[in-house]
Amino acid sequence: MIIYNTLKRQKERFIHLEPGKVRMYVCGITAYDFCHIGHARSCVVFDVLVRYLRFLGFKVLFVRNFTDVDDKIIKKAQEEGLSSMEVAEKYIQAFYEDMGALNILRADIEPRATEHIQEMVRLTAKLLEKGYAYVTSKGDIYFRVRKISGYGQLSGRNIEELQAGTRIALDEDKEDQLDFALWKAAKPGETSWDSPWGAGRPGWHLECSAMSEKYLGIPFDIHGGGQDLAFPHHENERAQSKAAFDGEFVKYWVHNGFVRVNAEKMSKSLGNFVTIRDILAAYHGEVLRFFLLTNHYRSPLDFSDTALQEAEKALKKIYWTKSALEKELEKHEGTRGEQFSEAREEFQELTEKWNQAMQDDLNTAQALGYVFGLVRLANRMLDIKSFRKNEPGKTLMHDMLDALKKWGEVLGVFLSPGPAFLEQLKIMRCRRQNIDPQAINKMVQKRQEARKEKNFEAADRIRQELAELGIEVMDTPDGPVWDFA
Repeated sequence: MIIYNTLKRQKERFIHLEPGKVRMYVCGITAYDFCHIGHARSCVVFDVLVRYLRFLGFKVLFVRNFTDVDDKIIKKAQEEGLSSMEVAEKYIQAFYEDMGALNILRADIEPRATEHIQEMVRLTAKLLEKGYAYVTSKGDIYFRVRKISGYGQLSGRNIEELQAGTRIALDEDKEDQLDFALWKAAKPGETSWDSPWGAGRPGWHLECSAMSEKYLGIPFDIHGGGQDLAFPHHENERAQSKAAFDGEFVKYWVHNGFVRVNAEKMSKSLGNFVTIRDILAAYHGEVLRFFLLTNHYRSPLDFSDTALQEAEKALKKIYWTKSALEKELEKHEGTRGEQFSEAREEFQELTEKWNQAMQDDLNTAQALGYVFGLVRLANRMLDIKSFRKNEPGKTLMHDMLDALKKWGEVLGVFLSPGPAFLEQLKIMRCRRQNIDPQAINKMVQKRQEARKEKNFEAADRIRQELAELGIEVMDTPDGPVWDFA
């Protein structure tokens, strides 16, 4: 497998530190608000990475944290009249609900910052002892950025070009304005913990170094997160960890790209801030997940309602084919037969290319292209009567369906029962267009009755009325079926 290492600015062959094992840490949410589409992308990307590593046979130990103490949480608690812990718990549970809708696997370990204060205190003490940190007159503790070599390497920044005050609060008590907080002295009314330096709370960057060291050991294989975390969070995390543990503590740094909304950077000030819940009110969670896989994870991704609609149509095509294969295999049970040689060769080529795409830095966009190659092959073969009804095509039908399921397990999509999922998509589409699905069912039934009575004029009139709503009726041996065109 080849993976892009942000630290080296290049793709590298993935060589794990322990035989058969991968240890991986991904930065989770700061629990002060509902998750947005940027969170969704990061979670989907690293969920697929974990799934694929396990598919390759690795035993993966996956850690994703929750930041449950932070300035933003404290501010939200004041706004909502709750304690900081109540706010964090509220939004952590909301996270689980949203990620459940996106079929995100839970991490093996999901530590919370407030449960690891002592580990952070010990790490701070070690940095003070080694001279990499200092205590200010206010009781805050800062890390000496210029003391560590290679600062800025991860995010591609030159330390001399970093402007004082840029993303770093000005503080006269600091030795250097680039220094960052390891420990913040308690303020009135804020949550705090005892420490050798007085009551206070940890800085944001400290928690990930402490928790990754506790659960994964140093060094570990993969550290992931959104591109926005590369600086300052991951840069600072890397600096303090190198200082504390005397060397690199992560082998591969992996970052996913930004999400833009209607070609603009997502921002509350621009009024284009889109939460996962906003999207789930109108679209099935699997549609959003599928959409997030359509671009390479490192590339920017443009979100729009039109893009979601296209993703929904594409996902429907896969489910229609999956359902058709399942239906044919239910009809023709028995011993698998011989192979269709040309179709078999095409299938094997698609399988190899799918694996190559995933091995090449988790190229899900390209992998989905081969999924549609398989869909086209399956539909072409299903149109051949001998393939559908005779034994020689049975083996290939089974293998194509197995491949769809296997690939779906890795990508986390097209795993639901086909007919039930397609029905859910119809209901969601009706909701978006303010159409009553029961009214459509009645119209389809009236058309069927008109056809039985040979009143084709009435039947055609109803079909036209449905077409004006964007609905197509398909007459099948099992009766009429309707869907959006």
